[in-house]
Amino acid sequence: MQKSTENIIEVCNVGVTYGDRQILENVSFSVKRGEIFVIVGGSGSGKSTLLRQMIGLEVPESGTVYIKGDDFSHANETTRKKILSCFGVLFQSGGLFNAMTIAENIKLMLETYTDLSEDRMNKIINMKLKSVGLNGFENYYPSELSGGMKKRAGLARAMALDPEILFFDEPSSGLDPVTAATLDSLIKNLNHQLGTTMIIVTHDLSSILDISDRIVMLDRTAKGMIIEGTPEELIKHTANPEVYSFFNRVTEFK
Repeated sequence: MQKSTENIIEVCNVGVTYGDRQILENVSFSVKRGEIFVIVGGSGSGKSTLLRQMIGLEVPESGTVYIKGDDFSHANETTRKKILSCFGVLFQSGGLFNAMTIAENIKLMLETYTDLSEDRMNKIINMKLKSVGLNGFENYYPSELSGGMKKRAGLARAMALDPEILFFDEPSSGLDPVTAATLDSLIKNLNHQLGTTMIIVTHDLSSILDISDRIVMLDRTAKGMIIEGTPEELIKHTANPEVYSFFNRVTEFK
């Protein structure tokens, strides 16, 4: 599927301070509709902090995150609910409620944001689980699933509302290489089939190079972005030793 040139997300001059420590300063970039956009960086570079601003868990100290042209950072309750319904999030742990079955976890999203009938919700649950290869696992609890299955169940829940945007926080974390590669393949297939915009925070180099259309790299010292580009561009980038080291694993990036 051909990628759009339309911006679906715009991060404008975002700054974040925790206590007396500046984590991010004047971070700006845009995400195109339908692309797989990856955020990378070393430990403490602000990847997870940036993600929290983008999904509305925190309000940036300065700057604004726009989603589909709406100011998400400072939205009123009505606008915020509208924006929240257009994206899903796969958290690092899967984010599932352990006391609920997989079907109940997905149903919670539908009950919160829609007024669909019970029958229609059940059909959507079955469809979403089938799309991630978990049909037949509706009545399982998260504790009964493997790590990779939990991630896929979390993805099914994130997709419950047919979101235009999906956010992923370290999707391959805790997975063996084969399971991680299978999840990467699922992400690429969903992006290709549905045109869903995907924003992924990860440190897994093989995943980064395999799935991303564009990448931004954050740096702890710079308190923000130090480079943006395609995987092919960043692998060949030699002007900044830290960028070259990260994408070619010359030394351990810290």
